[in-house]
Amino acid sequence: MTNATATHDAEDEEPDDDHLADIEEGAGCTEIWEHLSEQRDED
Repeated sequence: MTNATATHDAEDEEPDDDHLADIEEGAGCTEIWEHLSEQRDED
């Protein structure tokens, strides 16, 4: 597979962003990091 094919395939797929569903729109890097860290602690 070439890079062009890999890029094209990635554009056709839905992003896997379910782990960000509870983050408010406009959240910054710190808020996102804290949210992901809390999720890891729960697992």
